Amino acid sequence: MNRRYCLALDLKNDPQLIADYKRYHEKIWPEITESIKAAGIEDMEIYLRGTRMFMVMEVNERFSFESKAIADRENLKVRAWEELMWKFQSPLPDAKPGEKWLVMEQIFKLET
Repeated sequence: MNRRYCLALDLKNDPQLIADYKRYHEKIWPEITESIKAAGIEDMEIYLRGTRMFMVMEVNERFSFESKAIADRENLKVRAWEELMWKFQSPLPDAKPGEKWLVMEQIFKLET
């Protein structure tokens, strides 16, 4: 059974940086797509409003944040991508040092 995670992160409040960030995401590096899929992430979407980003991930039973973090640390292309993206990103106010995307708490779900 798939699970859904929702995460949030901010961008720096600079229109040019935001435009550049969006441009990078029009065609992300193929190695990044490969690492996402290899981790068990079956679908991913990122939404932007102002400087606040919201990510939705649909993951399968293979996925874990810990395994993904380990794989990312061992992948030179992912590390280069993350370093590049950090130029545009800004941690949320409650983030610990070095934290980027933070998992959001679900507080409502419409039941059918």
